[in-house]
Amino acid sequence: MQVSVAYADKFKQTWLTLDVPDGSSIQEAIEHSGILRQYPDIDLDTQRVGIFGRLSKLEAKLKPGDRVEIYRPITADPETIPRRDQ
Repeated sequence: MQVSVAYADKFKQTWLTLDVPDGSSIQEAIEHSGILRQYPDIDLDTQRVGIFGRLSKLEAKLKPGDRVEIYRPITADPETIPRRDQ
């Protein structure tokens, strides 16, 4: 089945489309994608992951067409950043 894996750091965004066996988990798709070699700073023990913007566990099973997202930690406190007028 075809799924995608997405990650972005401060400088680059990566969105990989790949085929994984039916019944694969989020973690299996991430490992199969090779994205951990591209971004050695990814730590799946601490970083959150999700499917289409919804937080999920690494063990969650994927469906065809799912987009796995690896989220970076928030580095700025939104309460301390001044609001921009829209």
